[in-house]
Amino acid sequence: MVWFRQFSWVEIVIVLSFLAFYGFYLVRVIRISRILNTPYSSVFAKLVLRTLFLALTIIAFLGPSFGDSKKEIKSVGKDIMICVDLSKSMDAFDIQPSRLEKIKFELKKVVEAFNSDRIGVIIFSSEAFMQCPLTYDQNALDLFIETMNTSLVPSSGTDFGPPLQMALQKLQDQEGSPRTNQKSKVIILISDGEDFGEETGKIAKDIEDGGIKLFTLGIGTERGSQIYAGRGYKMDQQGNTVVSKLNSTSLKKLANQTSGQYFEITDYSNDVSRLISTISKIEGETRDARLIDVSANRYFYFLVGALILLILDIVLSVRTVSI
Repeated sequence: MVWFRQFSWVEIVIVLSFLAFYGFYLVRVIRISRILNTPYSSVFAKLVLRTLFLALTIIAFLGPSFGDSKKEIKSVGKDIMICVDLSKSMDAFDIQPSRLEKIKFELKKVVEAFNSDRIGVIIFSSEAFMQCPLTYDQNALDLFIETMNTSLVPSSGTDFGPPLQMALQKLQDQEGSPRTNQKSKVIILISDGEDFGEETGKIAKDIEDGGIKLFTLGIGTERGSQIYAGRGYKMDQQGNTVVSKLNSTSLKKLANQTSGQYFEITDYSNDVSRLISTISKIEGETRDARLIDVSANRYFYFLVGALILLILDIVLSVRTVSI
């Protein structure tokens, strides 16, 4: 038998108080009965009844569990690969304090929302690099997200192909995840710019054929902003100040190609909560199922017995002193 609570000083105080007060009551009744020369044996019937009532109440409070039974425990979850654009335009500050800092803040919300799922992070510009492989470790994910900056990748344009190819490969190569069942796998692509890659369309078709969900998240504004570059602002080859604006066309096209959805973070809207809600509706994959031995808390048996004894105590009238 397993107990939900341990016998503690609270129960000891209750038992000692009962013994003390009932002992004083018995002594008083017996003394009066002897003075009056009357029988007092009937008083012990109430003592037995009330002692059993107290004992059953304490046992019910301690929560006894017994009886063997089997319960199936399933581990269900999703695999989510997040691809983050770290090109220099992500340092633009039309989204305060900057596009990248805003993305890092929102990504921590995503990690917290899916703390029972495996999440990985890929960083990219024209090339892609694995920042964090699929993991359940939320602290590690937060650390990798916090250390992201635009100097981690070469700045020579934006290509959606390499990060999508890497994400697709990592999701399909996961042990215990058959290629025929990919509906619990998700790719989130985050960027602010136009896609200059030539292989994106082909990779998008592979993602669509594999049944993997792809969501795109654009960040920036239509008016755009300048980009800090050392002591001044970034200039083009003609010496003009570069103004980076959100170019959502490529992101919307990619989402449409894969039957996914496009979301935005702008100066007047933030779709991250809607993105989280959409991903939450995707059914997770059963990773593991096992039977474990469990025992049920049977406190109610003892509580019902105590209530019956209480009713008997109220209904049954026993003379403690007969005259």
